[in-house]
Amino acid sequence: MREILGKAKTVRELLKGVKYSIDYYQREYKWHEKQIRELVDDLSDKFLEEYQPAHPRSKVADYPHYFLGSIIISKKESVGYIVDGQQRLTSLTLLLILLRNLQKDQTKQVNVDELIFSEKFDQKSFNLHVDERTQAMEALYDGQPFDVTDRPESVQNLVQRYRDLETCFPEELREAALPYFIDWLLENVHLVEITAYSDDDAYTIFETMNDRGLSLSPTDMLKGYLLANIDEAKRTSANTRWRDRIRELNGAGKEVESDCFKAWFRSQHATKIRERKKGAKPEDFDRIGTEFHRWLRDAADTVGLKQSDDFYRFIDRDFDFYSRQYLRLIEAAQEPVPGLEHVLYNAQQGFTLQYMLLLAPLRPDDSEPVVVRKVGLVAQYLDILLTWRLWNFRTIAYSTMQYAMFVVMRDIRGLAADALAHKLHEFLGKEGETFASNDRLRMHQQNRYPLHRILARLTDYVETQSGQPSRYLDYVSEGKTRYEVEHIWADHAERHTAEFGHPADFGEHRNRIGGLLLLPKSFNASYGDLTYAEKLPHYNTQNLLARSLHAQCYDRNPGFLRFMEQSGLPFVARAEFNKADLESRSQLYRQIAERIWNPADLLTGGQP
Repeated sequence: MREILGKAKTVRELLKGVKYSIDYYQREYKWHEKQIRELVDDLSDKFLEEYQPAHPRSKVADYPHYFLGSIIISKKESVGYIVDGQQRLTSLTLLLILLRNLQKDQTKQVNVDELIFSEKFDQKSFNLHVDERTQAMEALYDGQPFDVTDRPESVQNLVQRYRDLETCFPEELREAALPYFIDWLLENVHLVEITAYSDDDAYTIFETMNDRGLSLSPTDMLKGYLLANIDEAKRTSANTRWRDRIRELNGAGKEVESDCFKAWFRSQHATKIRERKKGAKPEDFDRIGTEFHRWLRDAADTVGLKQSDDFYRFIDRDFDFYSRQYLRLIEAAQEPVPGLEHVLYNAQQGFTLQYMLLLAPLRPDDSEPVVVRKVGLVAQYLDILLTWRLWNFRTIAYSTMQYAMFVVMRDIRGLAADALAHKLHEFLGKEGETFASNDRLRMHQQNRYPLHRILARLTDYVETQSGQPSRYLDYVSEGKTRYEVEHIWADHAERHTAEFGHPADFGEHRNRIGGLLLLPKSFNASYGDLTYAEKLPHYNTQNLLARSLHAQCYDRNPGFLRFMEQSGLPFVARAEFNKADLESRSQLYRQIAERIWNPADLLTGGQP
């Protein structure tokens, strides 16, 4: 083997002024939302262990360091080709782009541009260079939307993971702490760069480092511990049960198996969570997330694992029950399941914390109807809570919601269905912000996607309540026929000078919820720039929420007219659409929202 160099580098040293490329056969970027969230959570948790608002920025040099892993580079003709680590480097580059964009309105900014791209002879090129990704990267860098239709899988993943970063980056790091965090990321986060000078040597290193032949997964170690404590007479039966359940979990997707154990153990057994302050130690909630197999061994007495029969029941009854329920939730998060529709809605908002809450009230002896009712109640509670927060410009990011959701999970554990409904209703009653708290909801860069889903729910509700079949999945799906948020007012402030003295005032009103519709992408491309009067006849060919602007929607439309009468909602045709119309339309949307996300439905069994 020829010369091999290994060197620990900071993020700044690794990326500043350096070009990396990826061989054509290894170009797929495959990270999912889960990996992005874990990266952000790990980095932010480590940073917040030390950060104090009173610290000078120079104090960041003394903050703890963090090791992000290794990358393997094959050096060919002065170009570094990534053999292992492109998922991390790509995600790191996306994070740097987000941090750059978050700084735009701040007076104190940290220059990260040189870690994202370099410029030579007036030509800009990204430091992590892959031709097929360039257009998407440029759009993300400039804060512009990018159409992923018909783009390669890597490009689609790239854009979606950036959206995930926008959603999950912690609120507490977006303001005063932001420059501190960027300093820490660039100077205190390290990777080991291993450089070989031939592909053969690079791949030999890769295979050696990734040889999993003898290593056991946490699930394997958990299995060994549990089976070792079961009498030999029952061990074969327990092993068969275990193997069947694991096979089904693995069949549902990558990492479903480990995520199931984490959600199950947290839902039933976590009693403490680490405080987010310097020196705080990990508690059972945190340990389950990082080493659930070791946690169970240490907590065996507390969990009730004392003799052979306990261990056997833990596999034969508990694991069987909770793994089946977890698989049910995974299915419900992907397509509508009767009684569990809200699981899908929460998943559409990217709220992965829901699974542990949904399992929390369940007991292995619950009947099928009781399981469905309990899960439905918790999912509906979450749906209301998340929508209230989004309506009030609050984040629902994992790190922001984690502690509050832990408390809810702990307090609903094992409750009977009626008690659960009242407890969840009580939780919502204590929330300080509802739809009534904000009459100026508008779309902006960070809430485009959550607001799209809220509009999809409003649109779908009006249609289904009028007797039409649900088209919610059509409204939120990607692809050529996808729906986009349409502004009723085109982006022409000069058309509205009579009501708005400044373009910024017009822009703020134009983005208000009442001035938005959900329409096919092709509609926006064809008619988006027209005046309201020119658009109105075309609205009459679209979904009911759009059609309700047109007078013909109120003729010979019995299902819609019956819905109007029963609900009392103030639908009205609008021949013109001025500022007062927009305000009235916003109030209509709010009243629809209050019917869809109504806490009283938890007690009455309503399922809008």
